[in-house]
Amino acid sequence: MPLAAWAGALPAAIPSPSQGVWHLGPLPLRAYALCILAGIVAATLLTQRRWAARGGKPEQVLDIAFWAVPFGIVGGRLYHVVSSPDAYFGPGGDPWRAFAIWEGGLGIWGAIALGAVGAWIGCRRAGVRLPPFADALAPGLLVAQAVGRLGNWFNQELFGGPTTLPWGLRIDDAHLPAGYDSGTLFHPTFLYELLWNLAAAVVLVVVDRRRRLGHGRVFWLYVALYTAGRFWIELLRIDAAETVLGQRLNVWVAALVCLGALVAFALVGRRHPDRDTEVLRPAPGQPQDREHDPEQDVQQDVEQHVEQDPGAAVPATGTQAGQAAGSADGPLGSR
Repeated sequence: MPLAAWAGALPAAIPSPSQGVWHLGPLPLRAYALCILAGIVAATLLTQRRWAARGGKPEQVLDIAFWAVPFGIVGGRLYHVVSSPDAYFGPGGDPWRAFAIWEGGLGIWGAIALGAVGAWIGCRRAGVRLPPFADALAPGLLVAQAVGRLGNWFNQELFGGPTTLPWGLRIDDAHLPAGYDSGTLFHPTFLYELLWNLAAAVVLVVVDRRRRLGHGRVFWLYVALYTAGRFWIELLRIDAAETVLGQRLNVWVAALVCLGALVAFALVGRRHPDRDTEVLRPAPGQPQDREHDPEQDVQQDVEQHVEQDPGAAVPATGTQAGQAAGSADGPLGSR
């Protein structure tokens, strides 16, 4: 088939799914929830492989996810409700819909913030250090967010402004925003973010493999890459949102968080340029991040020897021997 004919056979727009809910008897299966679940599964599988490569145990990922996932969902919903209150508490709003997570509406900023709290709790309970675990998790988070964006496609929500591009998104009249004619095509921001997140996940894996990043630097790079994409994608969206100084709130949040993540990435890199050597938390009573000191080990052996045999001669440590030699040499020995 000639290229022109093949191109002409392609659809001139991206169609929206005909439905986003299926029923198994009285049980509704919502595409939005299924996409989130699929994203969580994908992130878990990828994180298990990366965590094992860093020296952890794959089952620890499930233990931590048990805390991080519920915290992240609650945090995402809280941020969405707080940043878009009119739909729930404004004129004609229904406060009870704030609990209807299956209808869509999870703010990523709240999900990351409260999800991090859940991950911290899970890491402490599993005896795992948070920074290396966050580094193992970062690419999986991007994959989960990419898969989750398909839920917006099924719900026909959170799309961008009108466009004449061949990949414009067709929206059913029932979901068409006020003021737009039937058949208007819109920027498929769900697709833009999906592709951006997948590309960013590949970047994280490649950079981490070549530069051996650690101590949370992969996670901070994830935050920087995601928010950079979210910044320009947010500028395309036309759904109702709170504004600050004429711009959507999420535009400002993305810019500030991106800058903060870049600063954190640089500061941590100056202090810890190499990858973590330990992924487990120290046992109770064991000091954290203590530099190994052979001199101190010798001194401990000496003290133990004296306790066992007080009358025995005490062997000199390296420092003590050096001091004794210097005293015996006198002025000539220091030349």
